[in-house]
Parts: sequence; C-alpha cells; structure tokens
Amino acid sequence: MKLVVGTRGSNLALVQTNWVVEQLKKNNPNIEFEIKIIKTKGDLIKDLPLDKIGDKGLFVKEIEKSLLDKEIDMAVHSMKDMPSYLPEGLKFAHSPRREDPRDALIFREGYKTLEDLPQGAKIGTGSKRRKYQLLKHRPDLEIVPIRGNIETRIKKIEIENLDGVVLAASGLRRAGLEEKIDYYIPTDIMLPAPAQGILALEIREDDKETEKIIDSIKDNITKVQIDAERGFLIGVNGSCHIPMGAYCEVDGEKITLTGLYGDGDGKKIVIQSKEGTLADAQKIGYELAKSVLKEYEK
Repeated sequence: MKLVVGTRGSNLALVQTNWVVEQLKKNNPNIEFEIKIIKTKGDLIKDLPLDKIGDKGLFVKEIEKSLLDKEIDMAVHSMKDMPSYLPEGLKFAHSPRREDPRDALIFREGYKTLEDLPQGAKIGTGSKRRKYQLLKHRPDLEIVPIRGNIETRIKKIEIENLDGVVLAASGLRRAGLEEKIDYYIPTDIMLPAPAQGILALEIREDDKETEKIIDSIKDNITKVQIDAERGFLIGVNGSCHIPMGAYCEVDGEKITLTGLYGDGDGKKIVIQSKEGTLADAQKIGYELAKSVLKEYEK
C-alpha cells in the first residue's frame, strides 16, 4: 500500500511532514509513503500581511483541493493555520503529541528576557495576537510587522535592525533551531494561538484505512486540547484579522481553558478562564467563547 502525503514546501512544513511519515513508518513498516509539495496562496503572496490577503486557510485551500481530488491521501498542516470549519468531505484524523505550545523570542545579542529589553526596543511580529499581548506587558515596545518563513524572520533581526522577533517555539524546535531560542514567553504573558504546536492530519471523511494508520500515533491529551481550544476558536468565530488566543492546561481529569479575544486595534482585549473535565473539553471551549464575547460586547 502507498500513501501520498501533501504539504507546503517551506522548510518547517517539510520537517513536520517528514517527522509524521517517520512516526507512521515505525508503526506501519509495510506502507510506502510519498511526499507531494503543494504551493498555497499564502506561500505565493509574500509581500502583504496575512490579514490583508485573506483569512485562516491561506495555507491550506490548495492542499485540501488535492485531497478532495484524490491526488493525495492525507495532508500535514499546522493546526493553528486551520479554519474553524473544513470543506465537506474532509475531516481531521487524530494528532500526534503536541510540541511546546508557547511563543518564543529570539533576540539580537545581549538580551535574555523581555525585561532586559531597553525602552522602545523594536520587536518583529506579523501577528495581532502577539503584538497586543506584548504591548500589554511592555507598552513602550515598538512592534514592527514582519512575514516570511522561520529563517527569513530570524534574518530580519539584522536586516531591519530589530531587537528581537517572536516565533512559535514548536516550529523552532521541530526545525532543529531550539538553541536559537533566548526566551520562552510564559502563557500568562502571551496566550498562544488555539492549537499552536499541534499538527493537523487531514484526510477524506470516508477514508477509514488511512484513519486507522494515523491512529497508531494519536495522543489523547492533545485531542482534549484540540477540542477545548478549537471549541473556543469556533465559538468566537476567530480569524487572522483579530487578536485571539486559547490554551488548555490538563491536570489529571481536570482542564483549565484560558481564552483571549480582542478588536483589530488592540483597544479592547478580554481574557477569561474556565475549568472543567476532560470529557467536556469542547463544551468548555464553546461556553468560554460565549462568556468572553458577552464581556467584549459590554
């Protein structure tokens, strides 16, 4: 049997896809895997901020079309890039274990923490979620919009004379660049994007065989976190036009979900938490979204 796996062509996307294939091979040695690179709209338009060229889904639509057209059998995405709803005929298989969900800072030489940065320091990020949470903690910072893959954004420290850039810790760790991380931003200072650090394995709804193969690498805690955090995302109808984050902590049978929602200018940001049990993860996500929206609209 052969499975064709679709992915974007960035270094990180290929690292992630190769990792998934290696894990699957360990448990399914008889299956042959082929990786197919697919260009997406988000890859082709590089000079505009993400919220100016579309919505969540910029990095997935062309890959999903290949899935529906049966050119590929499964797709590997970053779950945080996935829109609230999938096209008809597609579904998520289970995800492998989550990588570190936090955001991380890479500084120019001489700094080790957020507190080390001088007044008015320049930090690069293209994310409103990251921008307004940083400014809440350090209102003096100058946030500079940047885009590009991991390597491009790190280079911008020199090219644009920045004091640092914010990136997802998971991407840096998966790409073998962990030693470049100077500071992991605590989740009480910066809530991650919903499902940050989780890989989304997307398949056709009726493809039971591929689903069974992927089940061999599923992680149950990660499943709970996806249900809670994406429950919040769906509940607030989140997009890349607004600051929005969610993080679910799991402690035995108990979960604590924290959600953030704000306006496009960062003038109003609401953060709330809700506790519950593993079994109610998705329901807690919806309920927290409802509560946050109610507070936001006051």
